[in-house]
Formats: sequence, structure tokens, C-alpha cells
Amino acid sequence: MVTIKAIELEDLPELSKLYNELMGTLTNEQQMQKMFHYIQQNGHYHVLGAFYNGELAGSVMGIECMDLIGECNPFMVVENVIVSDRVRRQGIGQKLMLQIENIARDLGCEYMILVSGDQRKEAHIFYEKLGFKDEKVQGYRKHFN
Repeated sequence: MVTIKAIELEDLPELSKLYNELMGTLTNEQQMQKMFHYIQQNGHYHVLGAFYNGELAGSVMGIECMDLIGECNPFMVVENVIVSDRVRRQGIGQKLMLQIENIARDLGCEYMILVSGDQRKEAHIFYEKLGFKDEKVQGYRKHFN
């Protein structure tokens, strides 16, 4: 059974393991706790977990962004989408994405955007099945490390 709910402080060690699976790098768990407290107080961040038989198996973060164009409706940026390798293809990712979409709609967001690394072809197929369109935009990142 899969339950989707907001990530809580006690879920952070397991979330850190999921992020390691996603990125291949360890998370500074002390800094993660600081950021988590900020996120909880901010109100524009929505971090969801998918619990499969009580164990954290996936997560997604949606960030409500304010806009100044047109009707000035907010939009949502989706980040850190992960479902553990051990439970993929069981509908968990779809449930996570539908829940974050429901939150975006409830907030009056005009649209949702996400970026995915070019090498993640399987993820791209998944996103397209959920209605995301490949609009052939060019994405850029500037890292400061």
C-alpha cells in the first residue's frame, strides 16, 4: 500500500538516502535539517513522501513561485523527483506527481515546470505520460562550487 504525505523531520534520514540514490552524492544531514525548518516556515515549499508499506520509497518537492506577468498567477517548479529503484513501475511516481499537481492547482498555479537531465530518458517518458510536454526549451545552470 502506498501513502502520500508531507515529509516530516523524522523522515529526513531516509530522504537523505533517497537523494543519494538520485544524485549519487551524500547529503549534509545537519544542513538538511536547517533547510527543512526553513522550508516548513516558508510555506511555499511542498515536500511529499511516498510511503510503501510504511517505508519511504519516493519523494517530490514543489516550490510555489510568484509571477508578475499577465494575471500574476503563481507557477510551481518541481524538483528532486525520486522513486527508489527497488519499487519503480508500481505507480508510486505517478501518485507523487498527481498529488503535487493537486497542490499546485489548489494554490492557483498557472503551470508546473520541471527539468530533467538529458541522460534520464526513462524519466522523460514518464513525465510525458503525465502530460508534461517537451517544449524544446534550452536549460542552463550555473554552479557556484
